[in-house]
Amino acid sequence: MLRSTEIVVANSNEGPYGVLAGAGGEVWTTLVHAGVVARVVDGEVTRFDLGATGCRPSAIVRGPDDAVWFTRNGDDRIGRIGADGTVSSVEVGDGSAPYGLCVGPDGALWFTLMNTDAIGRVSVDGEVATFPIGTEGSFPAMITADDDGVWFTLNQGNAVVRISVSGEAVVHPLPTASAGPVGICAGDDGVWFTELMAGQVGRISADGKVEEFPLPDRESKPHAVVATAGGGCWVTLWGSGSAVRLDARGVVVEQVALGEGSEPHGLALGADGDVWVALEVGVLAHLHAEE
Repeated sequence: MLRSTEIVVANSNEGPYGVLAGAGGEVWTTLVHAGVVARVVDGEVTRFDLGATGCRPSAIVRGPDDAVWFTRNGDDRIGRIGADGTVSSVEVGDGSAPYGLCVGPDGALWFTLMNTDAIGRVSVDGEVATFPIGTEGSFPAMITADDDGVWFTLNQGNAVVRISVSGEAVVHPLPTASAGPVGICAGDDGVWFTELMAGQVGRISADGKVEEFPLPDRESKPHAVVATAGGGCWVTLWGSGSAVRLDARGVVVEQVALGEGSEPHGLALGADGDVWVALEVGVLAHLHAEE
């Protein structure tokens, strides 16, 4: 069994959203309503002000250059914090609303553009390219990478799409109508994703088979997902204030309560296997074994 330890990182109206667990033990989170990225080391919080309250930092990842990269959904930029603490950003198109972010197999940062039905790519040198996905109003959301391509959810398009680095796209429609897919993560046993509006978690196998696993509480609004070693995944349940672990069969085998109204969003696994959850009420939840 895991227990939850809470670390207050922000005011209750600042909204921790994305979370990144660093290999060195530090944890990063985006304060989406404050225009701030925060770093936690041994319980001490350091804030990096982005200089624009409405920039809405959202997804956050460790880049191939050892910097921290994040989407700025409110002012159409991809942000970066270097190892020396320098804050910078790259413009990616007016009104594009970048949201999901991952490191691609080519060593660049790939991101979704919610408002323009496109995905984008930015190199560590700041070179930006965008790629229309051929839809209208599909709201591409989170994005993940495998060995030779990227996968992303279409929140309003009710599908998961894979695009190879050579540009070949495969669309995987979801069996459940209006499922509202959001989170996505490539794992050892396939690509896991969440269906926010259907109360389900899904998985796409290497041969393209789509499976859906209904959660016990169909109103729990599964949001973020992270795959676990050897199969299965962790999922945040925004609507029920908790996180659950599914095994490789899609069965819920563990659930941790995070508090009514806590609004869990981002999710990350540390190098030690501990789980970190961003709670929009101003807290990072650290899920770890009983001592």
